[in-house]
Amino acid sequence: MNLPKQVRLVEVGPRDGLQNEQQPISVADKVRLVDDLSAAGLSYIEVGSFVSPKWVPQMAGSELVFAQIKQRPGVTYAGLTPNLKGFEAALQAGVREVAVFAAASEAFSQKNINCSIDESLQRFVPLMDAAKLHDIRVRGYVSCVLGCPYEGAVAPEQVASVARELFAMGCYEVSLGDTIGTGTAGATRRLIEVVGRDIPRDKLAGHFHDTYGQALANVYASLLEGIAVFDSSVAGLGGCPYAKGATGNIATEDVLYLLNGLGIETGIDMEQLIAAGQRICTVLGKQNGSRVARARLAQASA
Repeated sequence: MNLPKQVRLVEVGPRDGLQNEQQPISVADKVRLVDDLSAAGLSYIEVGSFVSPKWVPQMAGSELVFAQIKQRPGVTYAGLTPNLKGFEAALQAGVREVAVFAAASEAFSQKNINCSIDESLQRFVPLMDAAKLHDIRVRGYVSCVLGCPYEGAVAPEQVASVARELFAMGCYEVSLGDTIGTGTAGATRRLIEVVGRDIPRDKLAGHFHDTYGQALANVYASLLEGIAVFDSSVAGLGGCPYAKGATGNIATEDVLYLLNGLGIETGIDMEQLIAAGQRICTVLGKQNGSRVARARLAQASA
């Protein structure tokens, strides 16, 4: 069994995890979360999103967070930029890596960003040109890769088509997102097999939501297919907005526990990671969404 020797975890908690929270979160608390995560050894952290606060109120002040975090050498601090305006704001904030996103489902694209998949990809052309000009790396996300809340099943070939476009545009890595968390291990392996015909597997990442409790199984299935980059969110922050009460992002602690058990290197300290997750959960007044964190914290208080 040839599993990767090393895996990079892309921490999306400060952005994807916090963006759906209802209560306001201070810049200081966001800064503390990012600093805690980099201290725990995460080498890639998605810090915020450069979108209109009208649409995503929690991401207001992302430029202030970038200005105040302690940027450690060797750590990538990225921002999500849906369009050229967002990219320009990120550039002004000193961001050196950005992410863009497209859907694999037409219905999701229309409902989420009011345009077709093709139109959404066209919006990235000026952004990609500007990124090349300023030597900024761009990471691509494809959402709804294993199912759509409006269309149901999504063909792997459709995912491959969108991923191929992003890669051809200049995205150095494409993250495949199971947005509604309905994917299974078999479907995940099939998806990677199809997308992997067009894009080298070392340029692909997995982004799994745990709505149906399958996220860890899907991470393991991806490891078997040679994928060595996964997006995750500390304390499982970030619900799934399309399934009421359902869990969303896979918890970074739970992925780390799996990887540690397989002898795969990540460079992340579990205890510091658990402390970081618990601290932000206390701020939010919510239960920790990581099973590993809950088990460890219960042991510690026993």
